[in-house]
Amino acid sequence: MPTRPLPTKPCARCGRTITWRKAWERDWDSVRWCSDGCRRHGVTQVDRDLEDELERLLDARTRDASVCPSEAARAVAGGGSVPDDGTESWRALMEPARMAARRLVATGRAEITQGGRVVDPDHAKGPIRVRRPR
Repeated sequence: MPTRPLPTKPCARCGRTITWRKAWERDWDSVRWCSDGCRRHGVTQVDRDLEDELERLLDARTRDASVCPSEAARAVAGGGSVPDDGTESWRALMEPARMAARRLVATGRAEITQGGRVVDPDHAKGPIRVRRPR
């Protein structure tokens, strides 16, 4: 008899897939975080700003175009959401920008690509692009 796939849901912070575990049987509905680190950090205003900026950048481009998460990181860092000490403070926002892109993928509002091909956001390594679903 074939087994059914286990339920999954995205982490509220990083967007990675959380797969059901027996230990969560009684409280699966309240599971929101993939790790203690995500639970500790939570979703901040900067994280929301990065999501909004990615959406704004995608809306400003043609339907076929994609954006790099660094564009959102640069815009948010330059917008005063992160202290600017004269250095490239946007670099600190690169991983949060990738997380924002994964959250957009989890809600069906974007796709992550590498080399023009859609990739699984949980396993994407290296440079990525974000585009609207096709």
